[in-house]
Amino acid sequence: MKSIGELARCFGLSRSTLLYYDKMGVLCPAARAENGYRVYNDADCKTLELICLYRKAGLSLAVIREVLASPDKIPDLALNRRLNELEGEIAGLRTQQHLVLALLKRQPPSNLGPMDKKRWSELLSASGFTEQDMRIWHRTFEKRAPKKHRDFLAFLGIPEVEIRQIRAWSKQVRLEK
Repeated sequence: MKSIGELARCFGLSRSTLLYYDKMGVLCPAARAENGYRVYNDADCKTLELICLYRKAGLSLAVIREVLASPDKIPDLALNRRLNELEGEIAGLRTQQHLVLALLKRQPPSNLGPMDKKRWSELLSASGFTEQDMRIWHRTFEKRAPKKHRDFLAFLGIPEVEIRQIRAWSKQVRLEK
């Protein structure tokens, strides 16, 4: 059993943070000592470890409370929702990055915008690639450089769920000649 101060020190948090978590219903102490002080058990420590992990992933306390209340279904939904938010934020940051780079070079931003899945597909089509050719390209890329293939798909701003799908079918079907 740990006091609120001991638990806070173990996780590098402030006592007021744990009081707030209690108030929000995210982490309620297992018991109270005779003096009325909060006392935390091993299960509370494991719960706080999860809370800290979910906070680092960017989940709000309201979402964390839902996740902890329904650990069988909600975590995947909440984490997938967060992943989609992050992918949107990253795409926005990439756009800002391209604009800042263009401004630093004293050039107006390109009307082309950042490279994305649609633009890449249009470029390949304009170069004479058929749908079948593009599938072969993916399969070859996945076979020869799987990590670089994954990184390239992420560079195009493709959501992680779709990246996994592309890579899965790229691995399944044998390379056509």
